[in-house]
Amino acid sequence: MIKVVHGNPTPEELAAALAVVHARAAAATTPPGAPHPTTSWADPAHRTPHPLPPPGPTTWTRTYWPH
Repeated sequence: MIKVVHGNPTPEELAAALAVVHARAAAATTPPGAPHPTTSWADPAHRTPHPLPPPGPTTWTRTYWPH
C-alpha cells in the first residue's frame, strides 16, 4: 500500500509515481540475463519503407534510396 504523507499530489502525479513503482517492481522480479520480450515497435526493420537490397558490392549506393 502506498500512502501520501506530505503534499497534495494530482491524479497525474500519483499515476506517474505508481507507474515508476510498478516498473521497478517488475524489473526486480525479472531474473538477470533473462531475454526481454520483443515487440514489433522495437524491430528496426519497421524504419525502412521498403526491403533492403541483397548484399553486394554496390549495395551502399541503393540502401536508402526510394524505389
